[in-house]
Amino acid sequence: MTKTDFVSLVAEKSGLTKKDAARAVDAFCEAVKEAAAKGEKVVLPGFGAFAVVTTKERKGRDLRTGEEIVIPAKRAVRFRVGKLLKEAVK
Repeated sequence: MTKTDFVSLVAEKSGLTKKDAARAVDAFCEAVKEAAAKGEKVVLPGFGAFAVVTTKERKGRDLRTGEEIVIPAKRAVRFRVGKLLKEAVK
């Protein structure tokens, strides 16, 4: 499903115009992005949670040369699926 399809579905389910639904979807994405930048967790009960995790520095291998390299630590956003969403997919 593309963003356009998603916006159309939100508009249909909520009774909003497509323009207002697009603004709502964009606002949601922006809010999650800002929370992640601050390192905050966004929890939507039953749906899931967006959380920032920090990976440790680790050793890897350059596949072209076979040389051992160090993969630096980094921060990433993870999504953990909520119970109601898991059940809906089953």
